[in-house]
Amino acid sequence: MRKPTILLSPLHLRKLLLLRCFSPLPNSLTHVSACRPPSPPAPSLRRQEPFPSYAFSSAHFQGLSIRLFSSQTGNPAGSFTNESSGKVGEEKSIAEGLSNELLKDPDAEPLPLPKRLDLSFSHITISPELLRETLNISPDAGRMALDFLKWAKSRPGFLPSDEVYSYFVDYFGRRKDFKATHEVLVDGRGVTGIKSLEALVDRLVRAGRPTQVVALFESMEKDYGFPRNMDALKLIVSGLCERGYASYAEKMVKSLANEFFPDEFICDALIKGWSVDGKLEEVKRLVDEMYRGGFEISTYAYNAILDCVCRLCREKDPFRLQAEAENVLIEMERNGVPRDVETFNVLITNLCKIRKTEDAMKLFSRIREWGCYPMKLHILS
Repeated sequence: MRKPTILLSPLHLRKLLLLRCFSPLPNSLTHVSACRPPSPPAPSLRRQEPFPSYAFSSAHFQGLSIRLFSSQTGNPAGSFTNESSGKVGEEKSIAEGLSNELLKDPDAEPLPLPKRLDLSFSHITISPELLRETLNISPDAGRMALDFLKWAKSRPGFLPSDEVYSYFVDYFGRRKDFKATHEVLVDGRGVTGIKSLEALVDRLVRAGRPTQVVALFESMEKDYGFPRNMDALKLIVSGLCERGYASYAEKMVKSLANEFFPDEFICDALIKGWSVDGKLEEVKRLVDEMYRGGFEISTYAYNAILDCVCRLCREKDPFRLQAEAENVLIEMERNGVPRDVETFNVLITNLCKIRKTEDAMKLFSRIREWGCYPMKLHILS
C-alpha cells in the first residue's frame, strides 16, 4: 500500500513532482492546446511504411509452425540482441581508433592524416553514426576534423548528407571556430540544408553572437546556398529567442515585415524570447500589439509568460508567486486559451522551487479537471 502523502518529506514530494510528465487525455480534444514550440519546420519525418502483405500458402504456415515450436538449441531473439550489441561495440571500437589518429600531433607523424587512415581503416564502412561518434570523442582534434571529413568523402560508397555536414558544423561551432564552420558549409554547398543551418544558428547564438545570426539571413543564400525564405526566418528568430535575444529578433522581424509578414508562430517566439529574458513589460507590450493586430496568443506563449512571472516572483517576492500566477491563468481563461500539460509543469516546478510542495500536490491532484493525467516519468530541466 502506498504511503499517505503527509508522511513524505518536502524533498521527496519535490522529487516526485519533478519526475512527472503530464499528457492530455486522448479523448479530451477540447482541452488539447493549439500551441507549438517556435522551432522552424524541419524536414518531414520519414513515415513508417506498413508491413507488406503476403499470400501465405499452407506450406508456409506449416514451415512456420515447425520453426516456432520445434526444440532449438539457440535463442533467435537473444542472437539478434547479441548481434546488435556486437555491431554497436565494433562501431565504438572503430570510432576510438579513428579518434586516436585525429588526436595525434600532425608534426610528429610521417604521414598526413588521410594516408594514415587509408592504411589502418581502408576496410571499414563509413556511416553518419560513425562520424558523429568519432567527433563526439575527439573534442581536441581541432582542424584535423576537416581532413577527416575530406577523407570520409573520398571513401567509396559514401555520400555526405545534410545530416553529416551538420555534425561538423556543430563540432566546430562548439569550439567557436566559425572559420572552419564556413569552410564546411562552402564545401557542402548544394547538399547542406535545414539541419546544417539549424546547427550553425544554434552555435552562433550559444557563442553570444546574435549580430552575426541576424546578418546571416542576408548572406546565407549567396554564401552557402540556403534559401532565404520564411522557414529560414522562423528558424533564426526561434534560435535567437530561445537564448533570450528577443530584442535582436524583434528588430529583425520588423525590418523584414514588408517582405515576410510575421505570423502567430513568429509572434509566439518573440513572446518566448522576452519571457526568457525576464522583460515582463516588453512581454505585455508585445501581447497588446498582437491583440490589436488580430493575432491570437497560443498556450505555448502563455506558458512562457507564466514561467517568466513565476521566476520573477521567486527572485523578488516568493509569497506573491501564487497570486501572480493565478492572474495569468485567469487571463488565459478570459481569452479562451486552454491549459495544457506544460502549464501544469511550469506551475508545479515553480511551486516546488519555493518549497510549496503541499500546494504542488493539491494542483497535481486536480490536473484531470483540465483533461491531463500523469503518463510517464521524466526529469524536468
